[in-house]
Amino acid sequence: MQIKKANYIISSPDYQKCPVPDKPEYAFIGRSNVGKSSLINMLCGNDKLAKTSASPGKTQMINHFGIESTVGNETDRKPELFNWYLVDLPGYGFAKVSISSRRRWEQMIENYLRKRENLTMVFVLIDSRHSPQKIDIEFLLQLKNWQVPFCLVFTKSDKENQRIVSKNVKDFLDAMRKSWQFLPQHFVTSAVKKTGRTKILSYINEVNTELLKRER
Repeated sequence: MQIKKANYIISSPDYQKCPVPDKPEYAFIGRSNVGKSSLINMLCGNDKLAKTSASPGKTQMINHFGIESTVGNETDRKPELFNWYLVDLPGYGFAKVSISSRRRWEQMIENYLRKRENLTMVFVLIDSRHSPQKIDIEFLLQLKNWQVPFCLVFTKSDKENQRIVSKNVKDFLDAMRKSWQFLPQHFVTSAVKKTGRTKILSYINEVNTELLKRER
């Protein structure tokens, strides 16, 4: 897959105010300060697309980006183009915000995840520098209960020794096995080294290709 265009569209305070649900939608979410904006920018090849910040909690609304990419066989001389949405969601760990703001974010995220009809896949970001965190496992269990499809993206793999990263990833997947019979697709990434970019985009391409076949 090659991304031809990536444009910011709108920030919405509620799923009902999001763009018309007429395209496949891939949402990215993770604990505050997990490197979500950097990952999105890396995937889209645009360092200024999603706003990054040194302070957690910068994303406070549902941010939509319109993506135009190639779809199907990469060897085609004139590859077909396909349009889809990439969505940047607020973090679920939350920064230092008021209780009322936290509850508002929680409700906004839940409504979007459960009611957004064109939501195709949720990419849940996990910091690969740390051992399994209870808050991440609990969030994944919520997605399971809501029957929301998701993948795992382990971020910041360049920030830690690779032996430790591998152990943390293994320990996280082992922790999931206590509640899941089948584990989801997972990717290990680095926004700095662009690790995992090709694999994630190839995965999205596979899903988009299948969706296009169904439309026909």
